Amino acid sequence: MEQFAKALVSILFDGIAYAMLLFIISVGLSITMGLMGFVNLAHGAFAMAGGYIVVALMNQLGMPFLPSLAVSFLAIAIVSIPMERYVYSRLYSAGELDQVLLSIGLVFMTIAAVTFVFGPNPPSIEMPGFLKGQWNLGFGLFPAYRSFTILVGAVLIAVLWFVFEKTLIGARIRAAVDNRAMAQSVGIDVDKLFVATFAVGSGLAAIGGGLAIEIVGMAPTFAIYYLVYFLIVVAVGGLGSTAGVFLAALILGIIDTAGKYYWPDGGAFFIYLITIAILLVKPAGLFGRE
Repeated sequence: MEQFAKALVSILFDGIAYAMLLFIISVGLSITMGLMGFVNLAHGAFAMAGGYIVVALMNQLGMPFLPSLAVSFLAIAIVSIPMERYVYSRLYSAGELDQVLLSIGLVFMTIAAVTFVFGPNPPSIEMPGFLKGQWNLGFGLFPAYRSFTILVGAVLIAVLWFVFEKTLIGARIRAAVDNRAMAQSVGIDVDKLFVATFAVGSGLAAIGGGLAIEIVGMAPTFAIYYLVYFLIVVAVGGLGSTAGVFLAALILGIIDTAGKYYWPDGGAFFIYLITIAILLVKPAGLFGRE
C-alpha cells in the first residue's frame, strides 16, 4: 500500500509538471487561434526555436539558464512580429487549407534549418545547481527541475489570469475573441491586439521549449512530434480560454503520465481516449462556445 501511495504521488507530481509544460506552450496557441481564427500549426516551431536558442546561449556563450530563458522569450516574441504582419496576416481571410499548408510548411522549413545548424541529435545543457537533485517542499522531497517547472507554470497562470480578467487589455482581447466585428465597431484596434497577442503567445512557447529540454527532450522533430499534443490541449480546453487550456493540460498531462507509467507499451493511448470522450460530450471544448 505504501509503495502504491508513493507511485501515485510520483505520477501526480510528474503529471502536473508535464501539464504545466503543455500549458505554457499551448496557451498562446489557444488565444491566437481564438483571436485570429488562424490555424497556426507552426506554433510548435516557435517552441522548438526557443529551446535551441537556450541551448546556443548556454553552450556557446556560457549564459546561465534563467537569463537564457528570458532572452529566448524576447527573441522569439520580436521575430514573431514581422512573421505575423508580413506572412500570417496575408492569409487571415483565406481558407483553412491554405493556412494549414502555410504553417506546416514553416514547420518543415524550421526543422530543416535547425537540423542543418545544430545537427539531428538531441542537445543537452548543464542545469544550475539549484535545479539539480531534489527540493524539500515541506511534505516530501521532489525533483528540483520539475518543481521549478510547476512554479513557473503557476506564476504564469497567475499573471495571465490577472491580465485577462483585471486589465483593460485583457477585456479588449476577450471582446475581440468573442466578437471581432463588434470589438472593432467600438473602437478596439484589433490589428494591434493581433500583433501583441501573437508576440506574447510565441514568446511563451519559447519559454516552454526551453523548459522542455530537461523534461521531454529537444530535437529537430520537436515541432512536429508534439504538435498533436498542443492541438489536443487547445481543442479540449476551448479556443481563447486560459482556464480551459490549464484544465485540459492538467487532465491530459496526468492521464498521459499515468497511462505511460502503468502501460508503457500503450504509449499515448489514454490521452487520445480521454480527448475523444471529452469532445464527444463538449465538441467546442471544456470552456469553448458552442
